[in-house]
Amino acid sequence: MRQGDALDPERPAEGDGLPIESGDGHRYRLLARQPERAVANLLWIPALGVAARHYLPFADALNRHGVAVFVHEWRGHGSSDRRAGHDSDWGYRELLDHDLPASLAAMRAQVPAMPHIVGGHSLGGQLAACLLAFAPGAASRLWLVASGAPYWPAFPRPRRWLLPLAYRFLPWLADRRGALPGRAIGFGGKEARGVMRDWSRTALSGRYAGAGMTRDLETMLSTISVDAEAVLFADDWLAPRASLDGLLGKLQAVRLRCSTLDAATLGTKADHFAWMQRPDAVARALVAGLDQSSV
Repeated sequence: MRQGDALDPERPAEGDGLPIESGDGHRYRLLARQPERAVANLLWIPALGVAARHYLPFADALNRHGVAVFVHEWRGHGSSDRRAGHDSDWGYRELLDHDLPASLAAMRAQVPAMPHIVGGHSLGGQLAACLLAFAPGAASRLWLVASGAPYWPAFPRPRRWLLPLAYRFLPWLADRRGALPGRAIGFGGKEARGVMRDWSRTALSGRYAGAGMTRDLETMLSTISVDAEAVLFADDWLAPRASLDGLLGKLQAVRLRCSTLDAATLGTKADHFAWMQRPDAVARALVAGLDQSSV
């Protein structure tokens, strides 16, 4: 589960990007990489606890294929003006009601006439699908990298029998410490208690919901019809194909193109995070769908 010490989510980002203030006053920067001639725009949502700046090599790789990339910043990491703790907490409701719509609106304002894509890595891909549920028609495609629902039966034995224990332990630890000490345990960063509780609820029950949400997220997901490109990795136990199928199975209709990349294709380890340093093969796999159909 370890992300690697290089992915430091706590260090503030440099001062580039678009300044954003979301609906409840949260401030952060939306990192942007735009080619001279873009064919589409992508709002990219990072994996749990990974700051936006770590996806700049990926954004540059997509730029070479004509895709403009806007990288969302998680509340609590990088350029965000919030840090999780005993006196500062949030969950999926704040992310989906305030932060992600603010990033989406900023991207669409920058390039209003361009076809839009939303996507993400790991938990970011899950919340990209949820964002489509909250904003139907906001994007024409969904891009997923190493992403899928964390519901424990989707994982291979013997790990699946241990996952419910981890799914209960992590929010308990976050409650005790005021925030999940992710860097100390090798999973995520300093994560808000509410995020961990909402994530754990999905992982144990298989249903998406957020504390305090007034809308039925599962019902909203079931209304989505979308073209999707997904990339999985041959040695990534954190995102097996059954997990991806579990996420996409919640949508009304998905026209899916899925690639599973190995170490030889990637030029690095085919695990959950190594591709971020060598993203060219992932970028090629995603944009292949743009070459075959209109966005």
